[in-house]
Amino acid sequence: MTVYREKFQEELDALIGECIKLGEECHKRLAGTVEVLLADDIEDARKVVHNDAEINKMEADVNAHAINLITTQQPVATDLRTIISCIKIADNLERIGDNISNVAEVRKRIKITNERTLLRFKTMERLASLMLEDVYTAFKKSDLDLLDEIILRDQDIDAVFVQITTSDIFEESDAFLTGQIQLTAKYLERIGDHIKSIAEHIYYIHTGDPYEKYKSE
Repeated sequence: MTVYREKFQEELDALIGECIKLGEECHKRLAGTVEVLLADDIEDARKVVHNDAEINKMEADVNAHAINLITTQQPVATDLRTIISCIKIADNLERIGDNISNVAEVRKRIKITNERTLLRFKTMERLASLMLEDVYTAFKKSDLDLLDEIILRDQDIDAVFVQITTSDIFEESDAFLTGQIQLTAKYLERIGDHIKSIAEHIYYIHTGDPYEKYKSE
C-alpha cells in the first residue's frame, strides 16, 4: 500500500510540475507582450503567434496526464480535487497564451504609437505578471490571504482597462486604430481574469471549498 501511494504521489507531483512549467512559460511570454506592439516590424509578432502552439501542446499534455491518473488510479477526495483543478488551471493558462497571441495579432495589423496608451498597456501587463508570480507563491505556501489579495488585484487591471476604453480612445481619430486599441486592452484585461480564476482554483485545492463560499461567510 505504501509503495502504491508513493508511486501515485510521484505521478501527482509530476502533474503539478507540468502545470507549474506551463505557468512559467506563460509568465515568460507575458513579460514581453507589450514590447511586441512597439516593434518596428511584425516579425516578432509572427513568432509569438506561431509559438502559441507550444502552449497548446503543454496544456494538452497536462490534460492527458490528468485523465490517465483519473482512469488508472481512481483517486478520491483531495487527490481528485487537485487533479481536476490542474485541468482547469492548465485551461486558464492556455487562454492566457491565446490572449498574448491575440495582442501579437494586433501588431500584425497595425502599430499603436500613442505613448500614454502604450504605458497603460504596460501597466496592465506588469500587474498581471505580478499576479501570476504571486499565484505560484501562494500555491507553494498555501497562503489563502495572498490568494484573496491576488483576486482583488484583478480590479486594478480592470480599472486601467476602463481608463483606456472610456477615455484614451477618444484621443484617436482613426476608427480602425480605436478598435485595435480596444481589442488589445480587452486581451490584457482577460489575462487578469484568467489569473484570478487560477487563484480561485488554488484556493479550492487547499480548502475543498469554492472561493465564492469562502467570500459569503
